[in-house]
Amino acid sequence: MTSAITYASDVAFTPAVKAVQARKGSREAYAHVEQRGWRTEVDENLAAFLADASSFYLATASADGQPYIQHRGGPKGFLKVLDKSTLAFADYAGNRQYLTQGNLSENAKAHIFVMDYAHRRRVKIWGEARVVEDDPALVQSLFPRGYKARPEQVVLFKILAWDTNCPQHIPQKFDAADVAAVLAQRDERIAELEAEVAALKGAKGD
Repeated sequence: MTSAITYASDVAFTPAVKAVQARKGSREAYAHVEQRGWRTEVDENLAAFLADASSFYLATASADGQPYIQHRGGPKGFLKVLDKSTLAFADYAGNRQYLTQGNLSENAKAHIFVMDYAHRRRVKIWGEARVVEDDPALVQSLFPRGYKARPEQVVLFKILAWDTNCPQHIPQKFDAADVAAVLAQRDERIAELEAEVAALKGAKGD
């Protein structure tokens, strides 16, 4: 279980982190951030951000603190909001290493990191997670319809705090599907203009 904290940001700003902030001169600024408060519930902005996400990273750690980061992907919105403090997703069958599940069986602490390269945005979510293996109805309710994968279980994520980062140093990248759609629109418009030009030339010939 997570120990009691004074501020939501204490989940990240541990005494050791605060000591480094003090030594490097940023503690006073982040003290104001603490008082202003990190968010602890899903709001409209976070819900919209997650609804548009097709990829995120899930970090866990073993009981002795060995970290592990796993990528999760799917159709946009596959990471779903169940309520103001709970996220969930259908976990697909993969390479059967079960590192994340093993970690969560002995250490519930977890972190979700969502990157939006196209708009140079990122969201960090601290919380606790658990795996649900014996609820087929829940699995099916969370599984993206028509997606080519085999759902195996569900991961439920209880939000403790979340925050955003500035866009500094985030490279701008675009999904291939989004680029293909824009290029298709461009090609369609070019074809229309070429047809208009041909028609005008034909009219002048008459």
